[in-house]
Amino acid sequence: MANSSKSKKVPKKVLIASLIGSSVEWFDYFLYGTVATLVFSKLFFPNDDPQISLLLSYASFAIPFLIRPLGGILFSHIGDKIGRKKSLVMTLSLMGSGTVLMGLLPDYNTIGIWAPILLVLLRCIQGLGLGGEWGGALLLAFEYAPKEKRGFFGSIPQMGVTIGLLLGTLVLSGLTLLPEEQFLSWGWRIPFIFSAALVILGLWIRKGIDETPEFQETQESKTVSRVPIVDIFRYHWKAVLITIGAKFVDAGPFYIFATFIITYANTNLGFDETTALNAVTIAAVIATVMIPLMGILSDKIGRKSLYIAGSSGIILFAFPYFYLLNLNSSLWLTIATVLAIGIIWPAITAIIGPMFAENFSANVRYTGVSFGYQIGSAISGGTAPLIAVALMGAFNNSWVPVALFIMANGLISLISVLFLPKTMPEVLPKTKENVHHGDRINDSATKSI
Repeated sequence: MANSSKSKKVPKKVLIASLIGSSVEWFDYFLYGTVATLVFSKLFFPNDDPQISLLLSYASFAIPFLIRPLGGILFSHIGDKIGRKKSLVMTLSLMGSGTVLMGLLPDYNTIGIWAPILLVLLRCIQGLGLGGEWGGALLLAFEYAPKEKRGFFGSIPQMGVTIGLLLGTLVLSGLTLLPEEQFLSWGWRIPFIFSAALVILGLWIRKGIDETPEFQETQESKTVSRVPIVDIFRYHWKAVLITIGAKFVDAGPFYIFATFIITYANTNLGFDETTALNAVTIAAVIATVMIPLMGILSDKIGRKSLYIAGSSGIILFAFPYFYLLNLNSSLWLTIATVLAIGIIWPAITAIIGPMFAENFSANVRYTGVSFGYQIGSAISGGTAPLIAVALMGAFNNSWVPVALFIMANGLISLISVLFLPKTMPEVLPKTKENVHHGDRINDSATKSI
């Protein structure tokens, strides 16, 4: 009876560890995205032309997305060879140290050109940490999940995205109520420094859990991959390509809805920053509730069907989204943001983890999901606000090109997901004969579609 009670408690503890660590990482990461608009363009990238300052600030936001695949390769290699837990402790430590140092960094007026250089360097450190974090947090939940609840368990780490966004926007919404001089002087630094406490909490929880059952099986059966990054290209190349393409609709539109909207609402529509931040906050609250519900729904109707519905929703909502924003009403601004982030997007992001994880063998799963996810994010996510600002500037502040950009991201993902088998293969026993067999199952299933 004691063992049975312990086994029931373990998944709950794992889900908490996965969620808290993921939330802390994304809180740190989203702080930069929001502060880039409100602060960094003024204090670290000063220029006589505000548009150029904003572009430079968003460029610093985009650069680390190119670093995230390197972090994914590095820490997923550790996760597939040594253990998920060890990798996750490293990523959280790296992410937290980069964020705290940002809060202590002098601005351009104090140390000149070194200010933006050091800021970008610290942002790259964040990128390395987050590159390895996502896959590990996902597998921590996914590989402990009962077979019939993998969609729900795999959706829990994705709640960290919206919780991190929620924490960041809540804190900054309050701080923007300060007089502008105080906010720019010291107010914006508070959440960066405060994140140290959250990191310590996350590390304490993660150190108290065991390795996942599936990783332990690969160790016991001696099927740990020698070089996981080589094996994913040798045996799982199709799954990697599908993962990269499927990530587009999750990343690009989200950063338009959650980050670019703050600049657009303030600069083009005349809303104050707090109104835009509050709209994103409300949407994040609703998304946090919707994500696990979508994970449960995917266990009932299938990951592929739900993902296609979500991708189609993003495509169809692109033009109505900007139409609602341009009604110049705080109410419609909030409704548009809630529909985008809180209702449509969760159908995609909730299942992106388990849908990808089911396409890789356990001995290379960390590397496979991390590499595909981070490459897709680098191409579509980090560049999204930068592209949106550039499009607005090139087309006389017209929002139509940005809407078309959102639709293009959706179409790329929709086409990619069509190549996934409707029913994913079971996780196979880890033997030398079948350790890569899962990819051959995917190949044959794909051909039958």
